[in-house]
Amino acid sequence: MRTIAERACAHGKGAGFLVCALLCLPACINPFAPGWDNAPAESTCNPQTVEGMFQCFQAAYTFRDTTVYGQLLDPEFVFVYRNYDLGIDVTWGRDDELRTTFGLFQNAQKLDLIWNNIITTTAESTSVNVVRGFNLTLVFNPSDIERIDGTANITFRRARINDPWRIVRWRDESNY
Repeated sequence: MRTIAERACAHGKGAGFLVCALLCLPACINPFAPGWDNAPAESTCNPQTVEGMFQCFQAAYTFRDTTVYGQLLDPEFVFVYRNYDLGIDVTWGRDDELRTTFGLFQNAQKLDLIWNNIITTTAESTSVNVVRGFNLTLVFNPSDIERIDGTANITFRRARINDPWRIVRWRDESNY
């Protein structure tokens, strides 16, 4: 005895074909390729707060996501670090920062950023400066792991009180 689907497919025309197509359609679902999750992601990453900005920064590094990271940077962003070999401060802007960070994200297998205690904070309504310790572990491969413990001196700015914060200046005060 044949099933309804087999009988409908045997006819191959009219309503039988439609019944065959509808009954066979679930068989085309690939269990190894789950569907899209259209629900909004739950996240504590909130650029409306300074702590939320640190969480966004951490998420960008954890997921190696330059799109998220780029949204945190002000168009006038400046990165500063001390080149101890040359005895000078080195600076670059937003484009160089994104290019450098993209290279880091592409070359690392894993990044683990942990924000430590806040050392100092200076705040106004549209500008906040935070000096905060961090630990960064960079895994390039199982035999090439770098650990950096340092301090980030970050200035956040926003045009209006209801705008999200953006990083306008980041001075890396690490001694590595």
